[in-house]
Amino acid sequence: MSELDIREKGRDAAGQVITSDRRLYMQLLAFGGVADPAPLLDALNASSIGGALYLDLNDPTGVALVTASESPEFFLNDLRSFLAQSPFATCTPKPDFTMFGRTYAVGYEADLDHVLVKRPLSRLCDPATPWAIWYPLRRKGSFEQLNSDEQREIMSEHGRIGAQFSGAGHGQDIRLACHGLDKNDNDFVIGLVGPQLHPLSVMVQTMRKTRQTAEFLAELGPFLVGKAVWQRMPKGAGHAEG
Repeated sequence: MSELDIREKGRDAAGQVITSDRRLYMQLLAFGGVADPAPLLDALNASSIGGALYLDLNDPTGVALVTASESPEFFLNDLRSFLAQSPFATCTPKPDFTMFGRTYAVGYEADLDHVLVKRPLSRLCDPATPWAIWYPLRRKGSFEQLNSDEQREIMSEHGRIGAQFSGAGHGQDIRLACHGLDKNDNDFVIGLVGPQLHPLSVMVQTMRKTRQTAEFLAELGPFLVGKAVWQRMPKGAGHAEG
């Protein structure tokens, strides 16, 4: 029996398989009851935490904090301790909006460190792309029964749409897998980030017409829509963690 290889895989310029055991975990936590976000900003600036803090468009006292780390222990230790202190400790958690996932490769990427760590961090923390729409999704089981060529073609529809919007400067995506990491059994968490909100909404609207969304999605949302009021790269971002 062959040894199980669960590393992320890509291909170099010569077509040879390359591997990496690096990946980035991201978590979105939403809070209500925040009349003034200024104390949250002060606490984040005084900490070593990196990520983004959004004002929730659909909750006038709501915020959402997205953090990232290559180590899942960060969320149980550093972040947990930080949130247990004022001012975040006095905020009202909104667990229905909690999202958690990991970056992944699809098998053809030539620079795995860029795809798995550097690119998602740069998109999350880029002050030029403050608007964001975050949401989880779950596919129907019937998708997993399709052969790999048909799955690849279906997924390429979203890839082409994303490339069009990105190429026009309208928005970019952050794709996270959350198999077994989500209380609602979602498969993926998607973050769409851009300089303006309207193009992100149009991106979602355009993707509704694809076969993946129209035929093979079982659940979509809830959606967290917000604009960043704080963004910072995590300490040591882009370097391998020991």
